Amino acid sequence: MKQKKITLGIIQENPIVGDIEGNLKLAIESIEALYTENGSHDIYLFTEMFITGYPPEDLILREDLLHSAYAAIKELGRLKPESYIVIGYPKKEGDCIYNCAGVLHNNSIILEYKKQELPNYEVFDEKRYFKPGNSAGIFEVNKTKIALTVCEDIWHNHAIDQANKNGADLILNINASPFHLQKISERKNLISKHASKYAIPIVYANQVGGQDELVFDGTSMVMDSKGEQVLQLEKFKEDRRTIVLLSENESALFAAEKGIIPDENEIADVYDALVLGAKDYILKNRFPGVLIGSSGGIDSALTAAIAADALGPNRVRTFMMPFKFTSDMSVEDANKLAENLGIKHSVIPIGDIYQSFYKGLEEQFKDQEPDITEENLQSRCRGVLLMALSNKSGELVLTTGNKSETAVGYSTLYGDTAGGFGVLKDVPKTLVYELSRYRNTISYVIPERIIDRPPSAELAPDQQDSDSLPDYSILDKIIELYVEQDKSSIEIASLGFDEDIVKRVIRLIDISEYKRRQAPLGVKITSRGFGKDRRYPITNRYSQ
Repeated sequence: MKQKKITLGIIQENPIVGDIEGNLKLAIESIEALYTENGSHDIYLFTEMFITGYPPEDLILREDLLHSAYAAIKELGRLKPESYIVIGYPKKEGDCIYNCAGVLHNNSIILEYKKQELPNYEVFDEKRYFKPGNSAGIFEVNKTKIALTVCEDIWHNHAIDQANKNGADLILNINASPFHLQKISERKNLISKHASKYAIPIVYANQVGGQDELVFDGTSMVMDSKGEQVLQLEKFKEDRRTIVLLSENESALFAAEKGIIPDENEIADVYDALVLGAKDYILKNRFPGVLIGSSGGIDSALTAAIAADALGPNRVRTFMMPFKFTSDMSVEDANKLAENLGIKHSVIPIGDIYQSFYKGLEEQFKDQEPDITEENLQSRCRGVLLMALSNKSGELVLTTGNKSETAVGYSTLYGDTAGGFGVLKDVPKTLVYELSRYRNTISYVIPERIIDRPPSAELAPDQQDSDSLPDYSILDKIIELYVEQDKSSIEIASLGFDEDIVKRVIRLIDISEYKRRQAPLGVKITSRGFGKDRRYPITNRYSQ
């Protein structure tokens, strides 16, 4: 009986963009760890653009970076000459730069596959940097034909067709695929369809880690030739796994042993994405800790919980900054939250500070009725204090605004938008509640009263968000339809929403772009967030 055998090590790690020396060291350590655990492997499989990290953006245009990256790849190729190392990196040929998957073997680069499908939508703009390849990448290990593909290639048919026509027994797909809601299930369905259609197993290796507003979830996987999942690596964590693939009497490769595939829990996935995104942004940028304005409300409570989970409680400080409109309940709940999380909490009243500001403006405001200006001034007092504390300590201010508020401009520029990172920036208010309840299933930290009470900015007597905004269940759906699905006001109203409310919400979204451009970036978890993947001009006269 003839038997083919491939021992494959999948390496799901967290490279840092631009840290070529560090990423090379990480690659070497990962290979050595797999070797120690399971002996020699036929193939060590890394992820897309591993040596530079992804996305490198305009760093990729630097000649010195390209040179250093290629030199690192050559050095890595000397590590295990008997094995095949598959890894992603950029390569310049003439005036063109390619997104490559290279095969390192016997102290040489024996194959360089150039990514053929370049994504140029949502957060991706690869056509700005790369030229597409046009050739299949086939190499042979133990009489087994293996085809290389890179990320976006798997979302189309061309490269998979090429692999099949070239007689591939196995497809390796290296990725830097960021997370958003439903993305993991979309990937699984897609890879399963390709594998079953062509009767070819597919190994999908994905990057993990946070990079600015993007979070890569990992979730590397193996699909057999029937389209059945036989292995899944951890979500949102570094992981390394060895899988043995066998073939008997010219049959399709199959897994010698199937791994346990965990059940899906999308709320847990979103929470883990927010934790990882916050953690990597803060630590990779070497901030010693974070500061949060704690209002006693749900947004600041969830932000504090995520920060404590990401960094540990000793790196998180919260500040309650009460004014005359702040309820005793809010003060109590903010303090209780800090106790539950084990974080340091301080109270800085802003009454005197506000009066000092107001006195300086009194002459200018003469003969004018109080309005939202006085409300915003409270928020700006708090922003000034938090930024001063940040300036003194070096700690990063986390803003607490959610996607619903960000969308319609329900925030104060240079007030509650003042900060360096918005953990909830892409989280709709209704999801904030779901995530808060989920966090309390892990351990009880967010007081129930915070979750149950009506949301309020507490900038005026008896103020509630519902005074200014539609119910969040309605608002969030309109935002989703308009921002994420590009539906018109007419289309949205036809789905049963009040036409006047729809038009008002859309107008608020449109006129708030200038605010969003000045707000900090934050973790992306929806299919289209405000930022890289929705680039509307501030100055425009389009209307519906």
